[in-house]
Amino acid sequence: MLSYKHGVEEQLEKEVLQNLQTEKLKRQVDYVYRHSPMYAAKFDKAGFKPADIQTLDDLAKIPFTEKWEIRESQKDVFDLGSHQCADMEDVIRIHSSSGTTGKPTYVGITKRDSEVWTDIVSRVYYTAGVRPEHKVIFAMGLSFFVGGLPLKDGIERLGATFIPIGTGASERLVTTALSLKPDVLLCTPSYANYLADYIRSIDMDPKDLGIKLIGTGGEPGGGLPEVRQKIEQDWGARVFEAMGNADMAPVVFSECPDGNGMHFVAPDYVICELIDPDSGEVKPMEDGSSGELVYTAIDRECVPLLRFRTRDLITVKTGKCSCGRSSFRIRCIGRTDDMLIIRGVNVFPTAIKDVVSSLYPRTTGEIQIMLYQEGPAVEPPLHIKAEYAKETSPEALPASKKEVKDLLRAKLMFKANVELVPEATLPRFEMKSKYVEVTL
Repeated sequence: MLSYKHGVEEQLEKEVLQNLQTEKLKRQVDYVYRHSPMYAAKFDKAGFKPADIQTLDDLAKIPFTEKWEIRESQKDVFDLGSHQCADMEDVIRIHSSSGTTGKPTYVGITKRDSEVWTDIVSRVYYTAGVRPEHKVIFAMGLSFFVGGLPLKDGIERLGATFIPIGTGASERLVTTALSLKPDVLLCTPSYANYLADYIRSIDMDPKDLGIKLIGTGGEPGGGLPEVRQKIEQDWGARVFEAMGNADMAPVVFSECPDGNGMHFVAPDYVICELIDPDSGEVKPMEDGSSGELVYTAIDRECVPLLRFRTRDLITVKTGKCSCGRSSFRIRCIGRTDDMLIIRGVNVFPTAIKDVVSSLYPRTTGEIQIMLYQEGPAVEPPLHIKAEYAKETSPEALPASKKEVKDLLRAKLMFKANVELVPEATLPRFEMKSKYVEVTL
């Protein structure tokens, strides 16, 4: 395996990396066709044969894999579904997706898969700035959650000290932090805000914990300017964002200290494509491009996925970073399955949150979008609940409400019905936030 201390592109020449990807892709496609009934049927229906893969450009000949296919694959069979390739006797652990957008899917890993994941995670957190001398408080789930135990393995490989607090233990997190003096906190953006509120409720300042680096993931938010700024102000710490996918790998993107997008750190294990989410056409991975992210595993034994549509919408940054890495970088805009369409305008809940957060400290940044019909197409005005700060006087509320409405109209191009509610009224989440409430 390559060193996690340097970018893959800095260790392998471009031609060498492409040859490696091509050979791995050929082996993976042949392996999947021979071992997965689901993929064998998909290939045969599409008239595709493993021998059709001769170059990386031939990847586009493979039909997409959709999330619903994984759910169908697991619906009427035991074990992990008809896309499973490894025997159960070789599976050392099973994880589950969060089920945020539907029924959870189960993900198995072999010993080799675990080694690959650990290698990728090590690269992710080294890129972010985690070093052996750091103490890392982990405030996410360690059970089924794919971003739990695999992250532990990768951080421990770096030599950093891993402190597994988990979720639902804010009091214990605070007392542990005061005793052990950790300098890194890993959590969702929502929990960073939730924990800051909790700490203030016990008459402390979040800065008292001494955290200097906060790694966010599990949901979009850490890359939103206003959300990030609030977390950094609350904690006096640098925020970095990491991103992956439960069905592919826990994390495969990471921000470096430069903070100009998340670097892709695993081109020798996963191939990324950028597609138009409507047509499915492949788009060039060039600076300023945007589209849906698609993953293909090229070194996976148990449940390898080919051309898996993530539904994550990203923008791309290219060019050598000041950190020295030359891998492409991304920002996640939102998800196609979260997107609302208001009179032809695409609106993402995370963008609404970013606008409301820009008015902090007059607002807390917490929002709830109320839908009274099934999306994604909804009629304006969009009903949005937003919290105002407890220091806000009743006389100031009408002006604040108008400011939120005007900002949403100016920046996101839609008409909103804004309902301001008192601070601490809206639900807080220790794991993924749920911004949309559907009431039919």
